[in-house]
Amino acid sequence: MAVRIGFIGVGGMAEHHIQTLRRIEHAQVTAIYDINQKRSQEVAETYGAKKSFESIDQLINSGEIDALFICTPPFARSGIEEAAARQGIHLLAEKPLGLHIDEVRIKERVIRESGIIHSSGYCLRYLDIVAKAKAYLAEKQVDLVLAYRLGDMPGMRWWTIMEQSGGQLVEQSTHQLDLIRYLAGEFKEVSAIHEKRYIHNIDPDATAYDVGTVSFVLESGAIGNITSSCLAKYVGRSGVEFYGHDFYLSIDGGTLRIKDDHQDVTETSEVDFYYEQDKAFVEAIRTNQPGLILCDYSDAADTLAVTLAANDSAASGKPIIPGRGVPFVKSN
Repeated sequence: MAVRIGFIGVGGMAEHHIQTLRRIEHAQVTAIYDINQKRSQEVAETYGAKKSFESIDQLINSGEIDALFICTPPFARSGIEEAAARQGIHLLAEKPLGLHIDEVRIKERVIRESGIIHSSGYCLRYLDIVAKAKAYLAEKQVDLVLAYRLGDMPGMRWWTIMEQSGGQLVEQSTHQLDLIRYLAGEFKEVSAIHEKRYIHNIDPDATAYDVGTVSFVLESGAIGNITSSCLAKYVGRSGVEFYGHDFYLSIDGGTLRIKDDHQDVTETSEVDFYYEQDKAFVEAIRTNQPGLILCDYSDAADTLAVTLAANDSAASGKPIIPGRGVPFVKSN
């Protein structure tokens, strides 16, 4: 059985997904929509989709798709997930899910009540080295976490506008923060500092920060920090380090290192995490096995809640307790 897949938003990230899906058995890209109709038609023609649609509603109600990738920027998500879920269309929503946690929680409830299979864009969870790290840390007490995401500024105009991107922690470093949640547990409190040091020289109208740091306490009692900068044009680095009294573990890009009294090993990932993520989504739909999904919409919403809490902390100058969703009980 082929899984027919549509795309809403076909920028660079979406095109990478489309190229990846062409390598996956049982995946068939059939429908495309982008607000830039020329781009939408070009992508549909390039990759053999049946049709480029003129509106989101036309695509969702076309009967041409079983599943939908939502790859629009976080400020352009109004009503999409709910409309698709009510049509029984399975969803993979790229991160971040939005910029207002209350709106995302409403979407989450509609999605969960619909019974569809849902996934998100937290692709790093699908790394083989992350699976090994998770198994190792399950038996360890994490006491300190250090994380970072350093690189150059993306070229999209909306990225420099806080009200449209949410800033680097929400839009990029969210991957590292999500790994912390996945491997070491939930966040109890965050305290952030965000500053605009040079970004106004690049874009005088920018409202997003260009350097930021977040100190945090996990529910386990472990403490840590995650630091971000989009000014590091001469170096690109991203990673997470975990420290305990009897071990050290780091995930630096695609490299895992574990050191303790018995070993000092370094392993490099051998998988394409985008391929593994997209394949898991397709297979979950085809075989009705939602357990293949490593980060569903609800889990992604919990990660978003932490990043938005950090923004609130930076704005207020006070520590913030992130709000997570309550357990879901389907109504009769």
